[in-house]
Amino acid sequence: MTGTPPARTTTAPAWFKSSYSSSGDGNDCIEVAISPGTVLVRDSKNAQGPRLSIASAAWADFVGGAGRE
Repeated sequence: MTGTPPARTTTAPAWFKSSYSSSGDGNDCIEVAISPGTVLVRDSKNAQGPRLSIASAAWADFVGGAGRE
């Protein structure tokens, strides 16, 4: 095999919190990042810690169910 492998372009996910997330110090929640076909979830207090990867359709079902009373 000869040549140079193609350059990888990695973009850090854009993390965000819910507008409903407003505890005393503002960090007691999860953060979410959207990527193609997947939703990433992490603990806002441990940004470098483990991340949960959920299929977009499963996340939509979860959010839809969580909003019901």
